[in-house]
Amino acid sequence: MDLTFLLDHLSEPAIQAMFGLIVGAIFGFSAQRASFCLRAATVEFARGQLGPRMSVWLLTFSTALFWVQAAHLSGLFQPEEARMMAVTGSWSGAVIGGLMFGAGMVLARGCSGRLLVLAATGNLRSVVSGLVFAVTAQMALHGWLAPLRGWLAGLWTTPGGRNIDLLAALALPETTGITLGLGLAALAIWLALRNAIGASTLVFASGVGFAVALGWVLTFNLAQQAFDPVTVTSATFSGPSANTLMFFLTENAVLDFDIGLVPGVFLGAFLAAILTGGFRFQGFDGESQMRRSLTGAILMGFGAMLAGGCAIGAGVTGGSIFVATAWLALLCMWIGAMITDVLVDQPGRAVAA
Repeated sequence: MDLTFLLDHLSEPAIQAMFGLIVGAIFGFSAQRASFCLRAATVEFARGQLGPRMSVWLLTFSTALFWVQAAHLSGLFQPEEARMMAVTGSWSGAVIGGLMFGAGMVLARGCSGRLLVLAATGNLRSVVSGLVFAVTAQMALHGWLAPLRGWLAGLWTTPGGRNIDLLAALALPETTGITLGLGLAALAIWLALRNAIGASTLVFASGVGFAVALGWVLTFNLAQQAFDPVTVTSATFSGPSANTLMFFLTENAVLDFDIGLVPGVFLGAFLAAILTGGFRFQGFDGESQMRRSLTGAILMGFGAMLAGGCAIGAGVTGGSIFVATAWLALLCMWIGAMITDVLVDQPGRAVAA
């Protein structure tokens, strides 16, 4: 992928921000149209269902896995260059942070990415919860909560100063990833047919996964051709939310992929909501819902920074390149969400019935 024209006419930070904006817009538009949400999928599973939300999540994950691995096999992307793979991973962070994030997204009724998409559709509850998430993430990254996060993350880390590539660690062939992606896509389509999900929903669910793959390819190719170092990354909402918040609150902030990503998701979801008549203002139903949502946002903010990513960053983006701690974090997010649903939401449903 030749980026000479862009490099000749734009600064490298501006190109990074533009790539983030493009990836975010595709992600936001597709996620809004497909109602993509890990929280909804985990709740369905916890209640013994394999419904539409599960099929949407599986199709998103499998699409990301397929296209990322296809890009790797074709030479358009090298996973070992990704930031997630190039830094020390934390097993303890993945477990503790993943459980916290899973519990938090059930309490907040949406993961961090879903909150951003809903905020763009006029959901004021998601606006407030998203801001609390971003502030907590920033505190865990550079603020008062950073020492606690560092201590918990340092309890059990990956050796050698890098994360672990699951495919390499298990001595699996390079085609394993793309094969797994195809298999999960077939399962997702079977579930979609069983739940009578429309073709448009499937297309947009695939679009979310494609956005993740596009982010990896664009930032990797820019890193290969740029003069200054460029971080190879893709869609995630823990660090970018914190960074975007500080970008608008501090002087001398610099552009990068993260700064373009969050506004891109908001704009894409907003456009989708306007075009489909899905934009309407909504608020908290009461004090108890506010307490629940804000508690969930705090758990997600700290949990995501501890786990090394949110439901998208670890669950899809990191999972698509087989980062070992990302897969563990995703598993723990599922467990934390299911336990919270069983202990908090299901008893209420039983009483109401």
